[in-house]
Amino acid sequence: MDNKKETSTGPDHSDNVSGQPYTIAQHWKCLVACTLMSLCPFQYGLDFGLIGGLQAMVGFLKVFGYADVNVPGGWNISTERQQLISSLMTLGAFLSSSMAGPIATIMSRKMTVWLASVLCIVSNVIMMATTNIGGLYAGRLLLGIANGMFMTFSQLYIQECSPARYRGLMISSFQIWTSVGSLVGTVVDNFTAKIDGRNAYLIPLGLIYIVPVIMSLGLLLVPESPRWLAQHGMVEQARKALRWHRPGTDAEIDQELKDIQASLETEISREKSVAVWDMFRDPVDRRRTILATCALTVQGASGAMYMIAYGTYFFQMAGIGDAFANSCILISVGVVAILINSALVTHFGRRRVFLISGLFLCGLAQLLTAIVYQANPSAKSTGRAIVGLAVVYILGYNGMVATYAWISGGELPSQRLRSYTFGLATAIGFFAAWLTTFTAPYFINPESLNWGPRYGYIWTPSCWISALWVFFFLPEVKDRTLEEIDEMFEARLPARKFRKYVCVGREGGDAVAVSRSVSDDKDAAEVMHEEISKA
Repeated sequence: MDNKKETSTGPDHSDNVSGQPYTIAQHWKCLVACTLMSLCPFQYGLDFGLIGGLQAMVGFLKVFGYADVNVPGGWNISTERQQLISSLMTLGAFLSSSMAGPIATIMSRKMTVWLASVLCIVSNVIMMATTNIGGLYAGRLLLGIANGMFMTFSQLYIQECSPARYRGLMISSFQIWTSVGSLVGTVVDNFTAKIDGRNAYLIPLGLIYIVPVIMSLGLLLVPESPRWLAQHGMVEQARKALRWHRPGTDAEIDQELKDIQASLETEISREKSVAVWDMFRDPVDRRRTILATCALTVQGASGAMYMIAYGTYFFQMAGIGDAFANSCILISVGVVAILINSALVTHFGRRRVFLISGLFLCGLAQLLTAIVYQANPSAKSTGRAIVGLAVVYILGYNGMVATYAWISGGELPSQRLRSYTFGLATAIGFFAAWLTTFTAPYFINPESLNWGPRYGYIWTPSCWISALWVFFFLPEVKDRTLEEIDEMFEARLPARKFRKYVCVGREGGDAVAVSRSVSDDKDAAEVMHEEISKA
């Protein structure tokens, strides 16, 4: 490869053969379809917002908890029940997302989201009808399976359908809906917590029906993912879907479809069939799998799940003001941070500007929270400081970490293995979330260790180690098409060279990949070692 090509000005931002970029208005149909799919995480965020408040709600605790005069509010819930109620949802999400590869071989993106809608409705019927803890557990697990499908396959659809220029914007809207869902759930909990009896939590649970109904009807109006159709040999249907999604002439549509097919054929030529082990067999695929998985796991490594899942309970047990009001403030700030992020995501890179600084800020906020609480746990000034630091934390997480972790995890897999790799990455991300939600009660529940805000000591090093990993290993692929990303990985570029690399097209990229594979059969570990030594 000519060294000049590697160090020149970076990606070409034009979307058509004339060199003039298409506008948002011209892409309106595609962006509407992607926005519809981005509603799926509203369900995931709503659940976290609701369940965090339910565990501090007297009406819920009278059914599933026990009276305890020694804690604020007079009611508590056992550590084991608290663990299972919160973590079974993320466990279900882990199970369904880990099966994304096999599911994608027989079901399209749209069909899977439809199935998730049905499972979501069934799970909520169970949760609203039961007063038995076993029934609640079953409903939570089934809801998690549905949420795993929502989160994984809606992301796959957005990644495969949105133009390179607007892919970051669409996936940031994905995170907006997660935060809006959490806000809605938290605000509704705040108003219904004062109701005496089961209606205190049944009314919030009724909100869970919103997304399945909207998705079931909205999916009738949008086409399937063109890349999924092309991968499964339905070329004419793929052309029609691509024409619906894209502005431009028939020649431009045919050229993009040709690029998609060429990329798929290049990958398929290496293996006759797609299997789970293909993610690790080839050095290039292995590197992409490791990067996508680690990028998504950064969310869990930031410690956000315990703040999201137990925020209201955390504030109440620590005796910090009005727990429900504090949670509403915290989630509202998070929504504002995500909205600001959406205005910036198409203009700045994912790697150093946001992920590294965001992870550092999250770790610092956790450390200061633990130090302040340990110094004087009962002072009113300590309570105000903890709420303020929680706001700083959520600004770092929502504004810098969450969106970019999802974007990076989704952009990096190869097209042929996308459902397998992204499914694995999402599954491990959910596993990290499950581990956090399962273990957090041991640290913050007065019935167990009763660390309270000192739990931040656990997450500070986790955040900062994650920031170091991003600095050394995560490549910048802002504004790149999925085909260009394929080419750059085939060229075995170190992470620091992705940003300015100029792609030479599929044929040139294939030639580079062949020559590199013959002369330099490095595996992913060697590439990463080389990046550290050169950083």
